[in-house]
Amino acid sequence: MTQDTRTVLEAVRDLVPVLRKNGQRADEDRWIPEENIALLEAAGVWSMSVPKRFGGLELPLAEQVEVITEISRGCGTSGWVTGVYVGSTWAATLYPDRTQAEVFANGSVRISIGFAPTGKVTKTDGGWILNGQWRFNSGSKGAHYNMAAAVYETEDGGHGEVLCLVPIEKFSFVDDWHVFGGSGTGSVTTVAKDVFVPDHYAVDFEPLMVSDTPDRSNGGADGRNYALLALVLAGGAATSLGIAKAAYELFVERLPGRPITYTPWEDQTQHPVTQITVAKARNNIDAGEALSRGYLKLLQDRADAGEQPTDEEKAIIRGQTGYIHQLAKEAVELLYTLSGGSVVQRSVPFQRFYRDILAFTQHALVNANVNLEIQGRVLLGLDPATPYL
Repeated sequence: MTQDTRTVLEAVRDLVPVLRKNGQRADEDRWIPEENIALLEAAGVWSMSVPKRFGGLELPLAEQVEVITEISRGCGTSGWVTGVYVGSTWAATLYPDRTQAEVFANGSVRISIGFAPTGKVTKTDGGWILNGQWRFNSGSKGAHYNMAAAVYETEDGGHGEVLCLVPIEKFSFVDDWHVFGGSGTGSVTTVAKDVFVPDHYAVDFEPLMVSDTPDRSNGGADGRNYALLALVLAGGAATSLGIAKAAYELFVERLPGRPITYTPWEDQTQHPVTQITVAKARNNIDAGEALSRGYLKLLQDRADAGEQPTDEEKAIIRGQTGYIHQLAKEAVELLYTLSGGSVVQRSVPFQRFYRDILAFTQHALVNANVNLEIQGRVLLGLDPATPYL
């Protein structure tokens, strides 16, 4: 672990009680408090994936994941937004050098992303005209830039896709984020109308997905040329593991001297079902972390060698991250069922972590069945049947 990572990690661990306390406000306000953003800024979190040549920390992926896990242990929605910001900031390192110099000028930046290609672009002199809307645009309310995926029509009548990097003030927001879980992510719909995007702020989708974009000097074997989607998925899995760790801690903290109502049991810790459930939950968390270490090492080894993972490896990573989300969700659900009626009160943090993980695991790129199907296909020698690898 680098000294930079130790510094960030220690600062974030100190913040866990504050993040947890602010969680209720994030849930009620439908956006994480500005205090959280400022504290994480001071801890160096928004510099984690900014290149060192621009004053950033440029931390290895595994160490970024460790920080995201700790933030999620304090506040699940702050962890989710952190994963979005640092993953999208890393994606900006795939843009031309000219773009990077402008975006990373301050050494710290927050970038959100609308990954689904629900916008359209048309070619114009020096760039593109962007129109569209992007739902579930997590973190956009506190971002400096937003990445917006959009399609264009090719000369032969086909279609291509670009990811546009646009200052957030070019978008309008629809106040439509009214949800039972993940409320604090502020995942409103963003809208672009006739926004001009210079050529060097739009990157084609295919080379982007394999980190083979042109006009940049930070490619090759620099140890940070990861596979885009695998990096994003790793950050998402870290969020669920952090939430599960928080739920485990909160459950165990509430146990001492706690009776089981309407039964002779005066101390829930003495009940065998409690003991078995705690063991199952902990094993789920530990198994998820062990699984993540495997693919994080694979991704780092490939980046160090200047290579991209194979499609089979990326499909397996999709399946493994989906399985980690399932393990984490099951851990939280197991503990929730033994938490008694008082856990439903909004003043009890556990219920918020429970609702958040239920919401997050509904995400299309997180859903266990979708990801396990892709993994299973390649394990059986079949085509993964998706370009999202």
